[in-house]
Amino acid sequence: MKQDTTSPPGENGAAEDEQSSGGERPLTVIIAFVANLLVAGAKTVAALITGSASMTAEAAHSWADTGNQIFLLIAERKSRRRRDRTHPMGYGREAYVWSMFAAFGLFTAGAVVSITHGIQQLLAPEPASDYGIAYAVLGVAFVLEGISFTQAFRQARAAGRERGTTTLESVSTTSNPTLRAVFAEDAAALIGLLIAFVGIFLHQVTGSPLPDAVGSILVGILLGVIAVILIERNRRFLVGQAVSPELLAAVAKRLNGHAAIERITYLHLEYVGPERLYLVAAVDLKGDRREHEVAVALRAVERDIEEHERIEEAVLTLSTPDEPTLTVGE
Repeated sequence: MKQDTTSPPGENGAAEDEQSSGGERPLTVIIAFVANLLVAGAKTVAALITGSASMTAEAAHSWADTGNQIFLLIAERKSRRRRDRTHPMGYGREAYVWSMFAAFGLFTAGAVVSITHGIQQLLAPEPASDYGIAYAVLGVAFVLEGISFTQAFRQARAAGRERGTTTLESVSTTSNPTLRAVFAEDAAALIGLLIAFVGIFLHQVTGSPLPDAVGSILVGILLGVIAVILIERNRRFLVGQAVSPELLAAVAKRLNGHAAIERITYLHLEYVGPERLYLVAAVDLKGDRREHEVAVALRAVERDIEEHERIEEAVLTLSTPDEPTLTVGE
């Protein structure tokens, strides 16, 4: 709103997601894509040479992640389109749709393939060899995945600081599905690499393919859990995820501080995309004005509110004298 554009309407005077995230979001996905592509190629070669079940699971995992980054890049591009006549609330929800596709891809191409291959190795084990190649690839993969995870972690930590929350809470509750997906997938990748290392090491030490096969199954289960979590979070935003009480209170406070608003009696906020909100409020304007002047003033306040980058659309109506003043966050 014009009288204070330095602080967006969010928790602790900040946006629901950090203001700087817009420029970092594509960078985070691009870094993850490049890292996963390199890792997937290296793991595939290592899986073919060594015959390791855990390495095969990790290769499937990385190829699934690589494909998912393409979906996430599409999500970034499509969700940033401005609203038009066919989409009056904008295209923000495209991000949740394409992120949902990415989560399904992680489940099918990652979890199912890894678990299936692990079971096949249990039923018909194949000998493994060239363990040094497997360890070298796992080490390089850990470094590359670590670089990607560091970028996602840095962005999530910045968002948490802006909102006054922890990094994990920020990732869990953020309206930015691409950040959540990259963070979760990279974290799962690092854990999966450790599982694969243990499985291959025990295979080498014991000579039994059982630990290697179990490692493949565990990687698949890990990916399945992550995929289900991501699917559920995207589903919530698609069907109408409620904003936090803190955000509702912060926006109410910001509206009450507007030069033209005396009080508010009703406030509704709804996510229409990453960091984008649809606002509906009933307000009492300051002063006594004639009917046509009130209508003009109300529309002017709406346009004023919509100047904020987080507000996709604002719809205001007049409060009646008997309606109680809205009190939130008290």
